[in-house]
Amino acid sequence: MAAVSVKCQVVWLLLWLCVRLSETENTRVSMGDDILQPYAHGHGPSHSHRHVRDCQSVVNGNSTYENQPPSHHSGLPVAESMVFVSDVPGSSRMVYGHITVVQDPLRTVSVLEPGGPGGCGMKQRASVEETAEAAGCLYAQNAGYFSTSTGRCLGNVVSDGRMVQDSGGVQNAQFGIRKDGTLVFGYLSQEDVLDQSNPFVQLVSGVVWLLRNGEVYINQSLKAECDKTQETGKFQTFVDVVSARTAVGHDAEGKLILFHIDGQTGVRGMNLWEVAKLLKSYGVINAINLDGGGSSTYVTDGSLASYPSDHCVPDNRWRCARPVSTVLCVHQRRCQPENCNGHGDCVDGRCRCHQGWEGKECDSLVCQPPACGPHGVCTAGGCVCDAGWRGKNCSQECLPGFYGDGCNQTCACFNGGSCDPVHGRCACPSGFHGDTCEQVCPLGFFGPSCAQACRCDDLCPCDPQTGSCNAMLQGETNYTLHRAEHCLAKQMFTLWRRDEEAHREQPHLTERSWLLITSTLASLLSASLLLHFVRACRSAAVAHFPERRDYSYARLADINGAYSRAEAWSRKSGFRPDDSDSQDEIWSPSQSGRS
Repeated sequence: MAAVSVKCQVVWLLLWLCVRLSETENTRVSMGDDILQPYAHGHGPSHSHRHVRDCQSVVNGNSTYENQPPSHHSGLPVAESMVFVSDVPGSSRMVYGHITVVQDPLRTVSVLEPGGPGGCGMKQRASVEETAEAAGCLYAQNAGYFSTSTGRCLGNVVSDGRMVQDSGGVQNAQFGIRKDGTLVFGYLSQEDVLDQSNPFVQLVSGVVWLLRNGEVYINQSLKAECDKTQETGKFQTFVDVVSARTAVGHDAEGKLILFHIDGQTGVRGMNLWEVAKLLKSYGVINAINLDGGGSSTYVTDGSLASYPSDHCVPDNRWRCARPVSTVLCVHQRRCQPENCNGHGDCVDGRCRCHQGWEGKECDSLVCQPPACGPHGVCTAGGCVCDAGWRGKNCSQECLPGFYGDGCNQTCACFNGGSCDPVHGRCACPSGFHGDTCEQVCPLGFFGPSCAQACRCDDLCPCDPQTGSCNAMLQGETNYTLHRAEHCLAKQMFTLWRRDEEAHREQPHLTERSWLLITSTLASLLSASLLLHFVRACRSAAVAHFPERRDYSYARLADINGAYSRAEAWSRKSGFRPDDSDSQDEIWSPSQSGRS
């Protein structure tokens, strides 16, 4: 059984390889041999838009392009495509092609970059089938020109409102759709292309304005766009040669007409004169020519519906569609912009606006200034009021006690304080302060914000609201004041004690010094007492032994001071005391003993 299973797997692998090889052998690509380009060098004429304007007929005035009001046939199918096989008048040729009539081009037609967004920037080329299938196109055909050597997109390209590139003012025939749906055909200046007052949402460049206001305009285009051609000779040859052709135009009702015919350059197909006349017979008013030759391709529902003229590689018996540049795509109705500016839903090509929004693009608020006045902003839900304001049109301030956005925050102000309606800050009445006005003014202050000092005698407190010095303080305040006085008195007594101790006289001598002094004084006192005791003892001994008593004799006159007076008298009288008969004698016990 295991061997049988292995054999089955090998068989399936061989079959898969055979299928892949067969697909590889059948893969064919365009040789790119049917080239039809209008210019030999570069793309577009070298003259300015002013040259084109000055060279056109006076009948057209100064306008170098034509506008067609938009068509809005929303009740009809998006588009109708018809296949035709027709004789070419004045020749034996038969042509096969397609005409597609688009009812509402603003919402159903787009200019696509090759392969999708960014294709032109990457110089990418893709077949119309690939680009159309990726974008979901109902009908699609090739559009603008490109460089066969580099793949670069040529001319102006605007895709779904996005400016991909501008030609820098090169004067070639243009087709565009503006934001309001107006169809534009003709020659545009660079200022026209970049105008933002009614900008282009789709724009692509062609070569040769085929019909202008219902008349063939090729001769005038030869003057406006003249230059040498590339592979097929001069510009006139480009116009006159038969080939596969692609064009775009509009009818009198504003319907867009896409035109395509098969052919091969110089062999079959139509020249531009014949294309213009055929379009005119179909009621086309304005039309321009797009890229043709091997680029001419038409696709229906993602499948090739035309017969390309390029040979295939590697088998040239087949014909292959060429990778091209931009594509004109007809799709289901889309809104402009597709997302309805984010304020609605796109339903069958029309924006169904969300609540609070209006307009074709849902770009306008139902609420429009100045409905909300100076204190509100219009939004999809109506007026959104600034903080501190309320009401349908934001004309009323918040009720007392509330503040903030929507006035839904509650104030927290006490003692009659008022609340700011915007930020909720409390405005305190006289006599109170604090974030929520919860604190009474401190003693000695009164008034709003407690900013004024009391002016009472003896620094007495005042009424915190009025500043009156005769006011009776409330019980709680009195109790607080009593406690403050008790505390203050206690602190004062404590300070006084500290000051008294600090200023008390400190002893100048140490305890040791005092002991030394005391000892010295005591010693001196003892010595003094001893001396007195000794003298007392001597006095007592003399009293017991009279013979030992000593005496001294002094003149009484000396004692009483008479001697001094007598001596003065004697000096005056010439009498000297020495002449006296008596002499002073001093007696002593020794003298007495000797006598």
